[in-house]
Amino acid sequence: MFRRRKAEQGDLPDPSADRVDQDDEGMDVEVARRTGPRADGPWDLDEVEVSEDDGRIDLGSLLVTPVEGLDLQLQVDESTGQVVAVLLAGAEGALELRAFAAPRNGDVWDDVRRQVSAEIARMGGTATEGEGRWGTELRVSLTVSTPDGGRAQQVSRVVGISGPRWLLRATMFGGAAIEYRRDGPVETALREVVVVRGTGPVPPGDPLPLTVPPNAQRVDPE
Repeated sequence: MFRRRKAEQGDLPDPSADRVDQDDEGMDVEVARRTGPRADGPWDLDEVEVSEDDGRIDLGSLLVTPVEGLDLQLQVDESTGQVVAVLLAGAEGALELRAFAAPRNGDVWDDVRRQVSAEIARMGGTATEGEGRWGTELRVSLTVSTPDGGRAQQVSRVVGISGPRWLLRATMFGGAAIEYRRDGPVETALREVVVVRGTGPVPPGDPLPLTVPPNAQRVDPE
């Protein structure tokens, strides 16, 4: 596991800048009607201006903007040394990010959603489909072990966000798994993600590569 220090407050962009009015669920209705679920992010690399001093963390296929209160960690497959997911975790919740290749004219979220549902069922949990901020999502409930040896019910929300030849799979834990809150740190972090698909051929459904930034510090699990 690799970890990056929490962002300093003075380095953060203002997530409320250049926004329009919201409805009761925190969704920009007017913008969403005009350009769809990604009207307010996440973004494709071709949709934003990126510079070396804009504060984004380059993780290969994902550019992540630090958000106050969230600690960035990378989940690494110990057998291969490959980064498999990005985790932004804090007191109010957590966000797991994985990016996949998608066909030029098509969507792999239906297939990925079925795979996730099957895996949750295999683990003894439940995954219920519903409509959310970014379209069809999974609302998951799973029994997990606690640090003190007990058992607890963990809820999460899994969304699949489609862009140009890519799918961003985002899993939200904590308050964001229960209710979308526009100014929440998890929701803010997700909207600010930039996906870097690249030009090389990648079979649809395969993960897009993630890399460890040079200044990351390795933290061994306790």
